[in-house]
Amino acid sequence: MRKGSIPGGSGRVRPLRLLGDQGLATPCEEVTEFDEGLAELVEDMFATMYAAGGVGLAANQIGVPLRVFVYDCPDDEDRRHLGHLVNPRLVTADGVTVRGPEGCLSVPGIEAGTERFDHAEVEGFTKDGSPVRVSGTGFFARCLQHECDHLEGGLYLDRLTGVRKRRALRAARRGGLTPAAGAPAPAPASGHRAG
Repeated sequence: MRKGSIPGGSGRVRPLRLLGDQGLATPCEEVTEFDEGLAELVEDMFATMYAAGGVGLAANQIGVPLRVFVYDCPDDEDRRHLGHLVNPRLVTADGVTVRGPEGCLSVPGIEAGTERFDHAEVEGFTKDGSPVRVSGTGFFARCLQHECDHLEGGLYLDRLTGVRKRRALRAARRGGLTPAAGAPAPAPASGHRAG
């Protein structure tokens, strides 16, 4: 197999930033140079995503505050969607709203029912600067929205409310993770454990 024939094949695995890292709560900057450094970043992001067992990864999750994400994600019909987007912009998120399990490589081991639109379209560029538009439904639409949120400095936890949010944040604390400064602290636990 020739070097670089699969995404991430020539990349290096980088450490993931976890809940509590201020870089995850800060909006990312536009990419202005479509050069070899950007191509290397995309390769490293694929390598890191695959090593962590994820279906998507934003650049700020490895400490790079640029508007880039990669994905290798199935939709609800089990069709594989593989690619990357530079300077992505969510142009459409519509259809029915579906609450489904959602997790994040930066909040390992914790999932919560999160509401997302069932259809999403994102436009941006490839690492070579070619314009691209990606459309998805179901789980892939969830992935696109999730990664766009990352680039705006958001996590799926920010979309949770009430008991779902309290349970997720309590589980994060038990796992040694803490919300970034300024994030709301969960309410004190009652005498009941989450199921």
